[in-house]
Amino acid sequence: MPVAIITGASEGLGEALAHGLALRGWDLVIDARDAVPLAETAGLVSSHGTRVTALPGDVTDAAHRAELVAAARRLGGVDLLVHNAGALDAEPLARLEELPLEGLRRALEVNVVAALGLVQEALPLLRAAAAGAVLVVGADAAVAAGPRWGGYGASKAALDQLAAVLAVEEPGLRVWAVDPGDLPTDLYAAAVPDGDGPRPAPAGVVPAFLRLLDERPASGRYGAPALLDERR
Repeated sequence: MPVAIITGASEGLGEALAHGLALRGWDLVIDARDAVPLAETAGLVSSHGTRVTALPGDVTDAAHRAELVAAARRLGGVDLLVHNAGALDAEPLARLEELPLEGLRRALEVNVVAALGLVQEALPLLRAAAAGAVLVVGADAAVAAGPRWGGYGASKAALDQLAAVLAVEEPGLRVWAVDPGDLPTDLYAAAVPDGDGPRPAPAGVVPAFLRLLDERPASGRYGAPALLDERR
């Protein structure tokens, strides 16, 4: 069975992706900072009949990243690495003139530095996989200059660039940065507490991610809504 590591998998898009992959027979290593919801997610996902290893921890911790990759190795390797864990620079979002620098450092550490650290840890197993892939969850804020999204957007833009360079340096892998669109997640609610308007449930965009795995298009930046529209 193929093996995936998914960070930030206790809720939202990470949890939805875990279910989507498990339904296809993938074995999983999942993580989140809070052990209780992570264990609940692991129980639900494992009901699909696949092996699920749940490891609570913080992706900024090098020892935790090593533990994730070691767990995947015990399951057979790493075919897919999904960096879904994310952090805001402020809750709610703030203008740059008021942005706490410590919050910006945290966003960069989680969204960029930890992502690269996990890639570095998993790279030997990804290279050895028959169809290794890295998928980083991006955001429209990486390319659109919206008020109060400056710090978080900068971290996501940096993540996109890391993914683009990794694709050049590792031509044997597929490296996709995917903007899932606005989803009703806890992170979005913390960023924009007064946000309103209909947004698709995370499970609704999972087919876009699965399409990438099915068709393995060229490495690059993709938008989940566009991938879903093209499939209709």
